[in-house]
Amino acid sequence: MAIATRMRFYLSLIGWLLLVGAAHAGIIRGKVSGPDGAGLPFANVAVRGSATSTGSNEQGQYQLRLAAGSYQLVFQYVGYRPRTETVRVPTNDSTLTFNITLVPESYSLTEVTVRGSDRDPAYAIIQHAQQWRAYHQREVAAFRARIYIKSLGRLSETPSKIFGLIKVGPDVKPGIFYLSESLSDIAFTQPDVVKEHMLSSRVSGDSHGISFNRASAGRGLSFYNNLVKSGFSERGFVSPIAANALLFYQYELVGSTQQNGELVHKIRVIPRRRSDPVFAGFIYIVDGSWRLHSVDLRLTKDAQLDYVDDLHIEQLFAPAPGAPHAWVIQSQKLAVDFSAFGFKGTGYVTAVFSNYNHVVPTYPAPPEARPLVPAPGSPPGTPPAIAPVTTKELTRQIRREKPNLAGLNRQVRRQVQQARRDSLRHDPIARMKKGEVQLIEKGVNERDTTYWSQARPVPLTEEEKLDYHKKDSSEVVRKSRPYQDSLDRKRNALSPGKLLLTGYTYSNSFAKRSFVVAPIFNELQYNTVEGYVLNAQATYTQRTDDRRFVNLTPTLRYGFSNKQLQPSLTANWQLDPVKLRQLGLVAGRTVENFDRNSQLTPFINTTYSLYANRNYAKLYRRDGAELSYFWEPVNGLTVRGAASYFNRVELVNTADYLWHDVPGRAFTPNQPVAEEAPQGTGFGSSQAATLGLSLSYKPGQRYITRPDGKFNLGSKWPTFNVQGRLAVPHVLGADVRYLLLQASVRHAMQFGLLGTSSVQAVVGGFVGKQEGMTFADYRHFSGNRTLLAANFNEFQLLDYYQYSTRASYFEGHFNHHFNGFIFNKIPLLRALKWQEVLSFNYLHTAQIGQYVELGAGVEHIFKVVRVDFYTGLQSGQRVGTGVRIGLGF
Repeated sequence: MAIATRMRFYLSLIGWLLLVGAAHAGIIRGKVSGPDGAGLPFANVAVRGSATSTGSNEQGQYQLRLAAGSYQLVFQYVGYRPRTETVRVPTNDSTLTFNITLVPESYSLTEVTVRGSDRDPAYAIIQHAQQWRAYHQREVAAFRARIYIKSLGRLSETPSKIFGLIKVGPDVKPGIFYLSESLSDIAFTQPDVVKEHMLSSRVSGDSHGISFNRASAGRGLSFYNNLVKSGFSERGFVSPIAANALLFYQYELVGSTQQNGELVHKIRVIPRRRSDPVFAGFIYIVDGSWRLHSVDLRLTKDAQLDYVDDLHIEQLFAPAPGAPHAWVIQSQKLAVDFSAFGFKGTGYVTAVFSNYNHVVPTYPAPPEARPLVPAPGSPPGTPPAIAPVTTKELTRQIRREKPNLAGLNRQVRRQVQQARRDSLRHDPIARMKKGEVQLIEKGVNERDTTYWSQARPVPLTEEEKLDYHKKDSSEVVRKSRPYQDSLDRKRNALSPGKLLLTGYTYSNSFAKRSFVVAPIFNELQYNTVEGYVLNAQATYTQRTDDRRFVNLTPTLRYGFSNKQLQPSLTANWQLDPVKLRQLGLVAGRTVENFDRNSQLTPFINTTYSLYANRNYAKLYRRDGAELSYFWEPVNGLTVRGAASYFNRVELVNTADYLWHDVPGRAFTPNQPVAEEAPQGTGFGSSQAATLGLSLSYKPGQRYITRPDGKFNLGSKWPTFNVQGRLAVPHVLGADVRYLLLQASVRHAMQFGLLGTSSVQAVVGGFVGKQEGMTFADYRHFSGNRTLLAANFNEFQLLDYYQYSTRASYFEGHFNHHFNGFIFNKIPLLRALKWQEVLSFNYLHTAQIGQYVELGAGVEHIFKVVRVDFYTGLQSGQRVGTGVRIGLGF
């Protein structure tokens, strides 16, 4: 409690200091325009010689708060000539209007001499930038800064129904649907670690909402990386200065110009092939240091973006305050045009960095920057030749000019350690826990409009002001019970699409209460044990303001052939408003598949039973209860404990109904056939009392701490799991004894342009004495004998029960998604946006020996469908082939 109190005090103190500082500063505001008078959106405005900077809004308007005095303001916009102007703030309460016009930069080819060559001069510049890329990627070991992020999304078109079936809600209309701002302090350390302490947040129309803006979300947008992660595609995109960029781009030197004593080259980057994952646009490179000055690049539909038609990225860099030989990013803008499922719109995220401090360069000075030398035999004073000629001589020359980066990684680590030692003991960022990338404390969303008008570095546009005014003023009405009830009446209307596809949801938004009924295909089932089944199931959910909830799912299941009613209840309680702590309960009578994790869903089994005489599912009855507890004691470690007692009863077929009879094919008995149970798997009835414990650990897990909870973001490391299940005899008449132990590892890997892979390995077995084990206690392996695949990460040709075991086993699964690496080179397949995938499944038990499945397929058919062809091999002999169809996003 004391810590929380101190944290609130520090946060309040920071806010008070911000307001006091702003209240004793003059205001400089104005408009940054082009020659035509149109505002230049997101231009950068910096105070020379200080860490203060800001940006203009979409209309080109800017504002700065500065104490009385004289300042030099530097106005910059990508592709335009910077201007430095001296302005004077007369008093601390004065307001000065200072408009400025920037003109497009005049890039001249006369700045350099091009000697005989069949290649553009840009190629030599790019080769130098490639050689210096690794250095500039790590030239700053650490820094602190303040970041302002604004996110906006607007709809221009909305459909009345999605896919013609699902009705769009009454509150989804054209216009701004999301607008938020955040102001944070951030700390960066190599390699690419960003920690953020949010100071304030505002969401239009939601006074209790907290912005989803996050500084670390832009980590993948560095063009010093070989691959740039856009966030709108499964694959990465090749940077124009990547090590292999010459294989993907053509370059054209537009011209060069002097800016602040630096020679800046403007280079047009052109994709060599439409199918390649590449950008188009311009990059600006500083001569001699060969660093990025700014970028202005786009991705279009040809780049195979998901649901995005156009993505535009602008970045601007400048020397770091106190360390001018190391450059840092000043501003970044990401804008999108999107269209999906009948929706069309635009959006952007803009970030402005300021108040850089504690900048720790990797080196006190960069390695010697060697500019290009004049052509051999040129008279004194001749400008350097920058065009790579076809002879090997100049290529060797460029290689000789490659900087010596030996020991770079060691130096980066040394500087990072020094930065950590120098960090302030009471700094909230320094006190953030390991893995915590963003800290948002209570009260960040309680700032008023006065605070934001003083703290906001980028002024709002008229559209944004109107959106805030309309939504904030109407928030009380929109959150009132009559208004929420009126929307609920429209949302709660029945429709065929809801009944058939998504299920029906009855909501009481004001009370945070909902009631969900599953779709018809889940309510109506068929199997040969119960006949036609009415599986009447609904889920009641009650939520609280602090993210706690309770789910209750009562089920009344009735079989019309065996005339048995099976009532049951599933409950789940989230006990803590912040930490993961859930209590679960399953109680009553249920009908279970022997393999509870089977891919054979009730819908698939119903279809194959009625149409193909294939009653694949083998079922038994279970009476009793299980109590479970699931929590995360430390970051990355989740624990689930469970205790259960069930009476299991064998069931027999009572129905033989068919909608289509396949001649010569009959239903099989409701008794699985297994190699390890040659005497049969019948068991009559059996009682089992079990204790289960499962521990999963993900090292290096990154997470966000918000007032409403902890949100995990994942890790670059695998997830490890160990679990055990102990059947305890003689408890309430239990007659089963066994101990099952299992360990597994699961990991997803990225291979750049070659795609992504997922791998899972599982090893386990039964140890110690076994008594009274039934087939329900065996370890089952999720197989599939139908055309439909419910999970492509499981076996696709293996029988459901034949190789279930009560001994040891090893299981492995591998999927590689090429993300269009091959198909994008084929025009028709590229137009269809299909992607290729390979899979490998492996199983070893004493009975099956060595079993392997090899699969190859196509995913993203109609965006969501995947089709694979599999071949099964057992001890080197082919045992089957098959096609599988399922969902593949």
